[in-house]
Amino acid sequence: MTPPATAPGGGGPAIIRVECLSKAFNNNQVLKDVNLSIPEKSIYAIVGQSGTGKSVLFKSIIGMMRPDAGKVWFKNTELTALTTDALMDIRKSFGYSFQNAALFDSMTVEENLAFPLREVLRIRDKRKIQKRVKELLEWIELPGIELKRPDELSGGMRKRVGVARALVMEPEVLFFDEPTTGLDPVLAETIDNLVVRVNRELDITCLTITHNIPAAFRIAGRIAFLDQGFIIADGTPEEVARSDHPLVRDFIRISFNELKL
Repeated sequence: MTPPATAPGGGGPAIIRVECLSKAFNNNQVLKDVNLSIPEKSIYAIVGQSGTGKSVLFKSIIGMMRPDAGKVWFKNTELTALTTDALMDIRKSFGYSFQNAALFDSMTVEENLAFPLREVLRIRDKRKIQKRVKELLEWIELPGIELKRPDELSGGMRKRVGVARALVMEPEVLFFDEPTTGLDPVLAETIDNLVVRVNRELDITCLTITHNIPAAFRIAGRIAFLDQGFIIADGTPEEVARSDHPLVRDFIRISFNELKL
């Protein structure tokens, strides 16, 4: 069993390590020999244009998709070698905050947060569940909304409830799928700050995919640039900013110029 390597650039051992990962759909090669080391308790951003394979990479890491080649390690465990049952068990260590929050419209906020506690962890103590839900809603600064339904919430509130639901099982790693898509700049900054709080206050490793370059540079300790299935830059924000790759330089220049307008 191969132990996880120390992540480049410091930050301690890699809690997730991706080795030579490839994934294709028919003749469309989406991921091509991707290598990543995610430092434990870090914020790691994977950035790139739409359609570059960011979501496929996420799903391949978490086990929602099986790669065609390569390996994914979580600590000392090779996820790509596990049976379906074993993978489902270890995925309890992961939380996933969906781009559109993916809340159940027919359920209240409390029922949405309680669902994984009841169905995955098999907790039946109603008081324990209610206490956990109340604590999380207070932590995301939305106390007292237990009985509201998703259609009664603003877009920013739904995003925060989606994060709370991802946190309810106390994961070691939280995956954020385009967390600020569809939000205005003020609300987007609120969600970015929530990612930072998840990382710093709860000691959770945060892995986010985004096309919001300024936000990635503001909150992430490491950034990987994905383009056409390849990692074309990987390092600290300062190292990526010094990249001589033309696409990375153009992407950074355009993103920050738009921010100034």
